[in-house]
Amino acid sequence: MSIWGKILGGVGGFAIGGPLGAIIGAVAGHAVDLMRNAQTQDGDATKTVAFTIGVVVLGAKMAKVDGQVNADEVKAFKQVFRVPPDEVRNVARVFDQARKDSHGFEPYARQIAGMFEGNEAVLEELLFCLTFIARADGALRPQEMEYLREVSRIFGLDDSAFERVTAIRREQDRADPYQILGVSRTISDGGLKAAYRKLVRDHHPDRLIAQGMPADFIDLANRKLAAINVAYDAVAAERGLR
Repeated sequence: MSIWGKILGGVGGFAIGGPLGAIIGAVAGHAVDLMRNAQTQDGDATKTVAFTIGVVVLGAKMAKVDGQVNADEVKAFKQVFRVPPDEVRNVARVFDQARKDSHGFEPYARQIAGMFEGNEAVLEELLFCLTFIARADGALRPQEMEYLREVSRIFGLDDSAFERVTAIRREQDRADPYQILGVSRTISDGGLKAAYRKLVRDHHPDRLIAQGMPADFIDLANRKLAAINVAYDAVAAERGLR
């Protein structure tokens, strides 16, 4: 069973409170137990649900800022989630519920930030998912960039993380490799190698999954890691390190 069947079917004893839990409860049509402590025996499972619902809810709020949802963005959603055909309606139900919800995006972003406190790489990956969706029509609009920057701020991500996420494009050769690596052009070769190794370690899909990112998002995580590798190769070649 995919994560969507588990979320909406109440399988596995998932329990999550706050605004994310309210969205799940409204869509699933049954009460969702309040979570007293995120670090319970179901903590890891709860995080995977929070990540998944978080991307959809924050994506829906971003669509409201943008004012429209086009075919490219719908396609991007499907790429981000690897949504099975029989679960497309479930994703749409969560998305529509979030769009109709009168609350702003801030309470959802704060809840996610609290649940993943200390796991900045996972929060950066969630922000990357949103950026990927926003870029689906070819460019980031000013209102989308402002929205993503505020989400990043609530997540507690630093400027280099935000710049890295927004720099990664489908056409990787157009992106500034130093920006993707989060380093300055004056960094030493040793500092460059150390920064690269840390990025690869922190953003490896296996590590992200261990920290709460659902396996359903592995394709996008691999895409981001590939962009980091391409950026390092470009800088290393420029400096004659390879």
